[in-house]
Amino acid sequence: MQELQSDIVVTVTRGPLTESLHRGHIAVVDIHGELQAFTGNPDYYGFIRSTAKPLQAIPLVESDAWHRLGLSAEQTALLCASHNGEDEHTAAALSILQQLSLDVSALQCGIHEPFYKPAADALKRQASEPTPLHNNCSGKHAGMLALSTAIGASIQQYTSLDHPVQQKMLQTVSEMSGMAVQDIQIGTDGCGVPVFAMPLSALAYAYARLGDPQHLSPERASACRTLLTAMQTAPFYVAGSERYDTLLAKATHGRIIGKMGAEAVYAATVPERGLGIAVKIEDGHPRALYPAITEALAQLGLLTGEELSELAEFHRPAVRNHRGEEVGRIEPVFRLHTPKE
Repeated sequence: MQELQSDIVVTVTRGPLTESLHRGHIAVVDIHGELQAFTGNPDYYGFIRSTAKPLQAIPLVESDAWHRLGLSAEQTALLCASHNGEDEHTAAALSILQQLSLDVSALQCGIHEPFYKPAADALKRQASEPTPLHNNCSGKHAGMLALSTAIGASIQQYTSLDHPVQQKMLQTVSEMSGMAVQDIQIGTDGCGVPVFAMPLSALAYAYARLGDPQHLSPERASACRTLLTAMQTAPFYVAGSERYDTLLAKATHGRIIGKMGAEAVYAATVPERGLGIAVKIEDGHPRALYPAITEALAQLGLLTGEELSELAEFHRPAVRNHRGEEVGRIEPVFRLHTPKE
C-alpha cells in the first residue's frame, strides 16, 4: 500500500463553526495479519506507549513466578493497567510487592498524583503525599520486579534496556507484533522503562493475536487467555472509575477489551472476531481518542445500540463552558475504508 497521509478523524465545534481539527490514523487487522479496514495511514510508525502493557505482561504470566505467586485476576489486570491511583489500585500493587517480600522503595516508576481527582483530593485532605504506588504504571513495574525475581535477575536495574526483563519484553512484543527486533525503535516511556515504536498495523496485529491466540504456541496462548480473562473479569483494575478502558469492558461484558496509551494511542482486541484495532491521533490530544475508537467500533458493527448509549459521553462528548452550558461538540467525522477501495 502506498504511504497515505493522515485523515481528519475528529472535529471540535463551537456554535456554528468547526473550531479545531484532529488528524489521525486507524488500522484494523485480523489474526492472519491482513488489513481489514483503515483510515489515514495504517502503517503510521510511532511509539505505542502504554498499549504495550498487556504484551509486556505476557513473559511474567508464562513464567513460574505467576503460578507460584498465585496472582489474582485483580492483580493480573493491574499488570496491564494505566490505573487511576485509587485505593484499590494501590492496594493491589502493594500486595504484589509484599508477595515478593519487597516494599514500595523497589518501584522505579517515579511519582505523580493519582489520575482520579477524588483520589488526589483525598490525599490532600489527609495531608499525605503520593507514592510510587499511585503512579499509573505501578502494576506494570511490580510485574517487572516479579519477573526479575523469577529469572534470578537484579531488581536494581530492571528499567534498563539491557536488563534481561526488558529484553524478554522486547522479544515478546516483537513476536506478538510480527516485527523484527531491529525494526522496533526504542525510546524511554514516562515511567522510565523502554517504550517501543512500530507501525500501527503491527500493534493491531498484536492485539488481534492477544485476543485470539489460536495460532500461537500453547504456552503463549495460555498466557494471552489468562491476561484477557483478567482484564475481562476485573476491568476496574485496568483503569478505574470514569475511565474508558474500564467502561468499554463493562459495556460490552468483556467482548471488547481496550487499552489506552499516552499521546493519544489506543489498541483494542475483539476476540470473537479475531480483530485488533489501533488508533493514533496525530497531535497527541486525548480528547479526540475516545470518540475515534468508539466510532471505529461502531462502523465495524461491533457495538450494539445499547452499548453505544452507555459510551455516549465518550463518543460525541459535549464541549461545555465554565457555567456548564453546552456550546459545542467533539465529533468523529471519518469513514473506515477497506483495502480494496
